[in-house]
Amino acid sequence: MATLLHVDKLDKAHGLHVLFEDAAVSISEGDKIGFIGRNGAGKSTLLHMIVGDEKQDAGEIVIHPACRLGYLKQHEDYQKGETVIEYLQRTSSKEEWACAKMAGQFDLKKERLVMPYEALSGGYRMRVKLAAMLLHEPNLLLLDEPTNFLDLQTQLLLERFLQEWNGAFVIVSHDREFLRSTCEQTMEAERGKLFLFPRPIDEYLDFKEEKLSLDVKFNQNIEAQKKHLETFINRFRAKASKATQAQSKMKQLRKLKTIDIASALKTVKIRIPAVDHRKQFAVKAHQLAIGYVTSVIAKEIDLEIDRGEHVAVLGENGKGKSTLLKTLAGRIEKLDGTFAWNNRLKLGFYDQHAPDELHASETVWNYLERVAIPGTEKEDIMRMAGDFLFPKTDWEKTIGMLSGGERSRLVLAGLLLSRPEVLLLDEPTNHLDLETVETLGNALRRWNGTVLFISHSRTFVNLVATRILDVRDGTVRSYPGTYEEYVYALRQEEGLIKEKEEVAEEEPQAMSKAERHEKIRELKRKIIKVEKELDKLEEERTGLMKLFTQDPLTFDLERTRKLTRLETMIPHAESEWTRLTAELEQLG
Repeated sequence: MATLLHVDKLDKAHGLHVLFEDAAVSISEGDKIGFIGRNGAGKSTLLHMIVGDEKQDAGEIVIHPACRLGYLKQHEDYQKGETVIEYLQRTSSKEEWACAKMAGQFDLKKERLVMPYEALSGGYRMRVKLAAMLLHEPNLLLLDEPTNFLDLQTQLLLERFLQEWNGAFVIVSHDREFLRSTCEQTMEAERGKLFLFPRPIDEYLDFKEEKLSLDVKFNQNIEAQKKHLETFINRFRAKASKATQAQSKMKQLRKLKTIDIASALKTVKIRIPAVDHRKQFAVKAHQLAIGYVTSVIAKEIDLEIDRGEHVAVLGENGKGKSTLLKTLAGRIEKLDGTFAWNNRLKLGFYDQHAPDELHASETVWNYLERVAIPGTEKEDIMRMAGDFLFPKTDWEKTIGMLSGGERSRLVLAGLLLSRPEVLLLDEPTNHLDLETVETLGNALRRWNGTVLFISHSRTFVNLVATRILDVRDGTVRSYPGTYEEYVYALRQEEGLIKEKEEVAEEEPQAMSKAERHEKIRELKRKIIKVEKELDKLEEERTGLMKLFTQDPLTFDLERTRKLTRLETMIPHAESEWTRLTAELEQLG
């Protein structure tokens, strides 16, 4: 395979912070690389240097003549009033048919091609940018956190495209599931170096762990040999009969060298205090309408969430996910209907824009002290700061000096210091590295409090969610299935299923009498919920079918899409009801 890009003896620092020191790596045709590393390790900076937006301090970045770079632009460069097809033609200088063909790969067809670019949601804007980049016919793509702010539908399209693409790419991402699905090799930026491993991320992380274990054992064996030789030398060096052997042992001792093992990088520790847990509802909503004065985004929302549930709010961008969370958090007013939280539960809200809206002149310590619940001990604030990787030397740093990842960690630390019983989280994983995302996910999974969250990280959703709310068609519904089934249904809708995938069943575990009794009660509650949801879906389908019967000659695209989605959701609801009732019968 021909080399496309070569990095040699690369040095780069931001002030006193060294990003790269004598780093080297080569990327060849067809390489499909997932690029990982801690926040601040230099991942985005390396991409900026490759495309010429930033200069290295020393070393070379050689882009070979055969390499055609494609870099996903983060900034907006559209012209006012410009349609999608006009944008693609202007930025690529290609003919309309070629632009339309490329756009079609990302489901940008017919009416979407003539829509104004500025009217598109964030997810569809990203699709247009991907199409624009590919029209330049690159053979090496550089994608910096492409899944941030992408809805699941767009992620699945991007994933399918990358799986089928023959060119090379480097993807910076904190989502292990996305890297696992798309990348064949793994590159890591760590301690100023670049290391490229020729296997996927799971195998690389296993390799790192195994190598560290072997290095430790090797050093232990070397130290044991040294001790044995030193004992022999000290005992026999003065004896003439053993002098030759002692000299030989001294030569052996000098040759024994241990492997340098760098101290482990610090990782975030997230400990969320348990809350008083009761089998009651956390929040109820009836005929709730959400949006803004100028527009209703979603309405006729009926939902009930129990205390202790971990609920993922999913759906296309721009359909109301953030608006729902902000309404329930009391940040914006409801437009109609009702909702109520139980027993004055204390809410904690993470706004996806909060890290960017912090006061730049405030110090790390002052922020944590200000947002902590009144009466919080100084030692508790110190412990929380340390857990989120803010040592004492950072406490007097102003927020303006922090990176995006550090700001996100600071907001999360402050949120936990407020001791909430309910967490409403809007994209908490953006700007966090892979280790922090998974640490946060595991902490939330163990927590007995209530969580409603929005996330585009499939790894995070898999770790945390026990239930799905689906935001679409101008309302919010409880999805009657698992996250795996939800993703599968979306793949079907987008035409991405090639052959039937089987969902693995978990083997039931033995449980005590009390656990069995509680499980029966829980199953009965779930069955009632699914039955209510199924009744609503059937009623909606009946209403739509009646409209089709009354006006069979009029084609309504939106109505047809709703019916298609209902035809997908109803079998899932029926399947979930069958599964739950069968499980109940087994226990009964």
